[in-house]
Amino acid sequence: MIDPDELADKLVTTLPDVLPTLRWFGGKDRAINAVRPLRTTQLSDDMVHVIVDVEQPGRTEEYQLIISEHSDGYDATADPDRNGLLLEKIAAGERVDGITFAHEQGVELRTSLRGRPIGVEQSNTSLIYGQQYILKIFRKLARGENRDLVMHRALRSVGCEHIALPLGSISTELDGEPVTLAMLQEFLPDAVEGWDMAKTSVRDLMAEADLHADEVGGDFAGEAQRLGHAVAKVHADLAEALGTRMADDDAITHAIVGMQQRLDTVLEAVPELGRYEEALRATFEDARRHIGAIPIQHIHGDLHLGQVLRTVHGWLLIDFEGEPAATVKARNALKSPLRDVAGMLRSFDYAARQLLIGQPDDDQLAYRAMEWTKRNRAAFCDGYAEVAADPRDNAHLLRAFELDKAVYEVAYEHANRPEWLTVPLSSIARMTSGGD
Repeated sequence: MIDPDELADKLVTTLPDVLPTLRWFGGKDRAINAVRPLRTTQLSDDMVHVIVDVEQPGRTEEYQLIISEHSDGYDATADPDRNGLLLEKIAAGERVDGITFAHEQGVELRTSLRGRPIGVEQSNTSLIYGQQYILKIFRKLARGENRDLVMHRALRSVGCEHIALPLGSISTELDGEPVTLAMLQEFLPDAVEGWDMAKTSVRDLMAEADLHADEVGGDFAGEAQRLGHAVAKVHADLAEALGTRMADDDAITHAIVGMQQRLDTVLEAVPELGRYEEALRATFEDARRHIGAIPIQHIHGDLHLGQVLRTVHGWLLIDFEGEPAATVKARNALKSPLRDVAGMLRSFDYAARQLLIGQPDDDQLAYRAMEWTKRNRAAFCDGYAEVAADPRDNAHLLRAFELDKAVYEVAYEHANRPEWLTVPLSSIARMTSGGD
């Protein structure tokens, strides 16, 4: 049996050194001033759930840990002999000292399954149980019900075909506010990430000496069109489930001001962006003049090729948490579906150019990358237009959203992958000079 008081004392002294070594910890860029255990819950004789306050310069954030005295380090989720307990409690609908384990209405779960971690994740931890379920554990906690769970429940309620069904959750309350700890969904073992499929297509094209994108065996355009169709269907399903309204002048002004403010912030950090400042500001203001009446609704919020999966039955959208750096209020705000479209169009550009990073300039390969990008952007918009209004019909707003996303990418690449900075900067140069 783990002694909660002894564990709390140990965490206070050891976690400031341990947390920066854990891949899911989001505060590696700052020193840890203090760690304070907020609540310790005994899940079994040798398994404890802990919520801690992590104080760093300028911010304090809450994280959850699941600890076993038999586990290596501070992560019992990686222990297949013990992590099955989480699934069992969800299946049984248990409540343990303020933590609620629940399955969705009408769902019956198979138990006695061992969980295996997905090694590629960072901000969350996901466990796959057999070939049936995937449990996403939200390491950094946010007050209020998790947006990913809310969106999936809403889409399930209207029979959306382009999501992995939500099956259960783990939740609690802190200071009277709901907090989602984990979300259980169906697992699709045959699924392939859209980013991997797109990269393979680009490699096939680059390997050919004299074939065009539509002549290569790995042409992605058909999938891009089906993906556009699927995204538009999800937008339609979200509108049906959660409603939509027309943006008023205040909402439009707020959106444009947000673009200008983001640009102000990034200009301070990345001087290379300065040469495009005037053209960027003009594009944002031009969008304000041409917007007209536009519908706004709940959208995905962080859509790109890494957020979609291709199964034998079609495309699925995953991870509806929204833009990682945004506040909870900003994630939950109603937005134009064109923001999601812009995010996916930017992702096509990234997929086409990722093989050129760090390589000598090659005009032929650059031409092929642009050819692939244009072909798949057009195919995606064609598919989207099969269900909803053609995104290209509102070119001014779509262009503004794309450039705003590219400015965001400039900040991200400058801070995390400086060698990739040329991707968004070259896109900004092209779009602000009148290129596609």
